[in-house]
Amino acid sequence: MEAVVEKENMLAALARVKSNGGAPGVDGMTVDELEFHLRTAWPVIKRELLRGIYQPSPVRGVAIPKPGGKGVRQLGIPTVVDRLAQQALHQVLEPLFDPEFSTRSYGFRPGRSAHQAVRQAREYVAEGRRWVVDIDLEKFFDRVNHDILMERVARKVRDKRVLRLIRRYLQAGLMKDGMTESRDEGTPQGGPLSPLLSNILLDGLDKELERRGHAFCRYADDCNIYVRTRKSGERVMRTVTRYLSGVLRLRVNAQKSAVARPWRRKFLGYSMTMEKSPRLKVSVESEKRFKSEVRRRMRRGRGMSLPSFILELKPKLRGWYKYFRLNEVKAIFERLDEWLRRRLRLLLWRRWKKPKTRVKNLMRRGLDKARSIVSAGNGRGPWWNSGASHMNQAFPKQYFDELGLISLLDGFVRRDATRTAVYGTVRTVV
Repeated sequence: MEAVVEKENMLAALARVKSNGGAPGVDGMTVDELEFHLRTAWPVIKRELLRGIYQPSPVRGVAIPKPGGKGVRQLGIPTVVDRLAQQALHQVLEPLFDPEFSTRSYGFRPGRSAHQAVRQAREYVAEGRRWVVDIDLEKFFDRVNHDILMERVARKVRDKRVLRLIRRYLQAGLMKDGMTESRDEGTPQGGPLSPLLSNILLDGLDKELERRGHAFCRYADDCNIYVRTRKSGERVMRTVTRYLSGVLRLRVNAQKSAVARPWRRKFLGYSMTMEKSPRLKVSVESEKRFKSEVRRRMRRGRGMSLPSFILELKPKLRGWYKYFRLNEVKAIFERLDEWLRRRLRLLLWRRWKKPKTRVKNLMRRGLDKARSIVSAGNGRGPWWNSGASHMNQAFPKQYFDELGLISLLDGFVRRDATRTAVYGTVRTVV
């Protein structure tokens, strides 16, 4: 605990909490107010931490929709003071635990990423492991057994003050609608310490899989095991399920878990082709989520000018492409680029409403009067017109490029050009 409250460690924790931002907890204090609050409150907080009597506040319950719109995920937002203490704890505990974590664990670890996990998964399939045991843990963060987790933490941590503080964070109540619910299991998502605690618990699974000689990738509670036959996959599913329920007291979601071909499943938003040397690609579910998010933003931005809307959309497109830059199937980016431009043409067509307005705007964009009149009065719906030749001619790709619209395909082409310059014309999987 002395290492936790040491000045340099706390200053680093404060900087991290401020940079992460985030919503206030149950006390309403914002990140911007934290530093001023600590000028007077820190001596008391430090003394309570060192004496082992610090009591965390309840976390503020926030339900957010899960990707795909199926159900909600319960987050627990700690107060900014508790986030500071958790971050300081995290900075001291991580160097103790992380070096001994499995090399096949990629989530919430320094120097490791989802991209590394996805690349490793592809390597396993390329080696001939063309079946995947896709394990989905049911409500993992809500089902963590406190006693089992604390026993694993205590293997490396001897300081009773630290152990008591971690358990208090685990048991801190969840406040929803002004009422506080007690917690006897689970580790609330939303605090800086939760990812490390989840890795400490699931490292038991990693070590068991390594002991059995399995090829696997785990990112947080998302675990894929790669095998050579369906029969061996079904056997692995049974034994791993038994281990998770019997040893770690975790439940496998039978509806979402499966033994299947890797190209029939998704892993961290990616899928892959069924070739002998597979290529990574954006999963169907990720495409659907992308389109759903763009539609939502368009509904919200109906009153905005097209340049303003594109400007607002750019960070989303840039972030999406940055994550899915490993995609090696060009047609997916082509399809999404075309769909996005069609949605923007749809936005324009709907705004024009009256036929005479449509005629005027089509003529402004270079179409002759006769064609503009026929196109404006064709009686077809907005979606059909957004993909019709008159809108494509009036608003070609170059028009949207000049407005600053990011093309997913441009990044793909630049990447391929770089690869060709370095590796030649033979396709190289990198």
